[in-house]
Amino acid sequence: MTFAQSLTRLPCGNRVLDLAHTHVMGILNVTPDSFSDGGRYSQLDAALRHAEVMVAAGATLIDVGGESTRPGARAVSPLEELERVAPIVELINRELDVVISVDTSTPAVMRETARLGAGLINDVRSLQRDGALDAAAATGLPVCLMHMLGEPGDMQDNPHYQDVTREVGEFLAERMTQCAAAGIPAERIILDPGFGFAKTLQHNLSLFKHMEALHALGRPLLVGVSRKSMIGQALNRPVGERLHGGLALAALASLKGARILRVHDVAETVDVVRMLAAVESAE
Repeated sequence: MTFAQSLTRLPCGNRVLDLAHTHVMGILNVTPDSFSDGGRYSQLDAALRHAEVMVAAGATLIDVGGESTRPGARAVSPLEELERVAPIVELINRELDVVISVDTSTPAVMRETARLGAGLINDVRSLQRDGALDAAAATGLPVCLMHMLGEPGDMQDNPHYQDVTREVGEFLAERMTQCAAAGIPAERIILDPGFGFAKTLQHNLSLFKHMEALHALGRPLLVGVSRKSMIGQALNRPVGERLHGGLALAALASLKGARILRVHDVAETVDVVRMLAAVESAE
């Protein structure tokens, strides 16, 4: 079964996403140490203003994260993460008409932000922390499962695959099985190949090239490559000069069937998605 053959309406709390077309998810890091925008949006007013700008630019999801997952990032306590994330989730839910995704692996954060209006759990650890499966199931929200080996602190030490696309697919299929056993049906699952997580440049490029193979899992794909090192390494560009490479990958991901693009540069990516849609809808 491919995702094109399955239902495309995804209930996200009190909102619904129509995944018959590609959506742009704007990144809102409320952390002091994110690789790209660390500290810029840690104050509540600044975070809300940035969310407003992204929604006005066409983002239909805002991904709020309170724990940096860049290589070597320090761990944060559940209380610290919750204190960072909960107020902005509550504020965005009150002020903006947008699906709020919470980028977390922490059970307490999942439960509390769901209560405050979050519509999606986006977990880079694929619900593998103790209690995460049960917490996610209890919220009733859809979840995004991402492929990663190890933890952010050591994931890039020496990643190795015989066939990266096949092994990523097998990992995600196994996590879907675990979700089903915990009471999270396939209809509530989104899949993220995990570009930049426990992968070399060649792993990332090969996985991107063969991404369509993951449609065999029957669930929509989320792709997040915005400003990542795979762009920097391929083009020899620092973080601040990766926009054009990121837009090229956004276009490719959309053409390969990705339904959510997780990005920093919302307005530019929305233009890419709309232009592709205009061409696709022509006679």
